[in-house]
Amino acid sequence: MAAAGLSSSSCTVFTISSSLKTRRHLTKTPQNPLLFKRNNSSNPTSHPFLPSRKLCTVQATILREDEEKKVVVEESFQPKTFTHEPVHGSPQSSSPSGLETWAIKLEQSVNVFLTDSVIKILDTLYHDRDYARFFVLETIARVPYFAFISVLHMYESFGWWRRADYLKVHFAESWNEMHHLLIMEELGGNSWWFDRLLAQVIATSYYFMTVFMYALSPRMAYHFSECVESHAFATYDKFIKARGDDLKKLPAPEVAVKYYTEGDLYLFDEFQTSRAPHSRRPKIENLYDVFLNVRDDEAEHCKTMKACQTHGNLRSPHSYPEDAFEDDTGCDLPQADCEGIVDCIKKSVTSPPSKQNI
Repeated sequence: MAAAGLSSSSCTVFTISSSLKTRRHLTKTPQNPLLFKRNNSSNPTSHPFLPSRKLCTVQATILREDEEKKVVVEESFQPKTFTHEPVHGSPQSSSPSGLETWAIKLEQSVNVFLTDSVIKILDTLYHDRDYARFFVLETIARVPYFAFISVLHMYESFGWWRRADYLKVHFAESWNEMHHLLIMEELGGNSWWFDRLLAQVIATSYYFMTVFMYALSPRMAYHFSECVESHAFATYDKFIKARGDDLKKLPAPEVAVKYYTEGDLYLFDEFQTSRAPHSRRPKIENLYDVFLNVRDDEAEHCKTMKACQTHGNLRSPHSYPEDAFEDDTGCDLPQADCEGIVDCIKKSVTSPPSKQNI
């Protein structure tokens, strides 16, 4: 399964030795996708989110190392995260303890089990009805972003949270998934009442489950969403390879053409946190192009969910002004945040309220 297959790539905890020799070795290893230095080239395609003379230490959250990948993902689908420092005082700033390691493995085992169970149901019901399956998938896929935003708004109401980037990115993700859903509806994926009912029942249950999970452990909720997005990527990738020639002969739905090529594409750029704004502008000429871009969208969601599993690691692509990287200070103003409702309550009791920048 795609979800379990992620464990070998996104699930290793990396630490950097304090010795200078080890640091030099890491910075010279191109195969390590989680450590970056700024490319000082004038090449406009260079990633603008990488401050100079700084290394980024990212702690992935899945700990199983030796499992064979079951889904081969395209070369561009690599875990990339921003290089800003985690929030001050975050427990992610050091290696996880034995108890935390056990908790992470338990969370992931539960997520994989739940994802596998839903996939088996969908495989049974939709083995020969692709558009109906995609409709159900997209109805489910947008739910966690609603749940994340709901919990974060509650935290804001109590003064526990002041990190606007999370709200912006999660809304943009839900906006993207909504257009995927509109595309599947235009293709007739929602024509049968049973498919609509099943999608609504699963989505409602999924929402309340995600709210509870996100309040208890954001890391677990983000990993579960990563599993869902990875399955979506694998599903579309398999469909494109099997039906590619036929799809190239069919016209693109109007809603897809408008979303990907017309109007203000700010929200389209906003959910793609691993790339610079304006760096991806799809061309939609037929139905094949539509599904190709839907698949690539799912890959971007998956990369964002990977980044979110390191607390405080998410930044909006539009949070960086064009000239921000000419200044090496990289100073971020403190922002109120917390990791789960227990941490929020604890901080509200032990820390005095203060004005925070959004």
